Amino acid sequence: MPASPRLWADFIVMGVLNNVIPFSLIVFGETRISSGLASILNATTPMFTVVVAHMLTANEKLTRSKFVGVAIGFAGVAVLVGPGALAGMAKGGILGEVACLGAALVYAFAGIYGRRFKDISPIKVATGQVTGSTLVLIPVVVFADRPWTLPAPDAETWGALIGIALLCTVLAYILYFRILAAAGATNLLLVTFLIPVSAILLGSFVLGEALLIREFAGMAMIGGGLAFIDGRLPTAFLPRPKPVPMPTEKSYDFEI
Repeated sequence: MPASPRLWADFIVMGVLNNVIPFSLIVFGETRISSGLASILNATTPMFTVVVAHMLTANEKLTRSKFVGVAIGFAGVAVLVGPGALAGMAKGGILGEVACLGAALVYAFAGIYGRRFKDISPIKVATGQVTGSTLVLIPVVVFADRPWTLPAPDAETWGALIGIALLCTVLAYILYFRILAAAGATNLLLVTFLIPVSAILLGSFVLGEALLIREFAGMAMIGGGLAFIDGRLPTAFLPRPKPVPMPTEKSYDFEI
């Protein structure tokens, strides 16, 4: 691992942006909304990334197709949250939705900040980031939860924690920083659209959760927005250019 204090300071900042804040907001949100809905809201990360990248980078500016994609995507979020959001505020549902959207926004800043680690091995960056976030969270946990006063976790809880640590954090961040170095922040965070599909299926089959038709419509609009941001949807609807016939060779006779 690197020994530079400045680099470790960057690891801690990355850990705060990519772990501490979004993980805390998502956990808070999922105590109030379903995992499927939380995953759909998390799929708004690329739209926030497009806006943040336009403001903070020189080579990932907002294009016309990206602007259309962001507009469609945010409209999808509005459809997904629905007109009953204000009515549900007292029940805490809207707080969960806002928390998950806040996590998506912070992920966007993390994607931009992570560009500085392009010349470092992905496994080193993943290790430094998670170590930095752990150093930040330990005193927070001690102050907020006082774990010595809580009952010991059972085997099921430990299994869930180990699964989240190995699959959703360790392996995920090794891939995350490798793709970030190769494809850029905007393209990297487009993969969050895969999260709702897997989360909806797992939530339905494992947890017995159900999603409303309005929520499926919102997810479809977010998907359309992402397709515009990625540049694929406009290309799909453009007419294909007609093939240009190659000129035939002509023979000439010359007299000397």
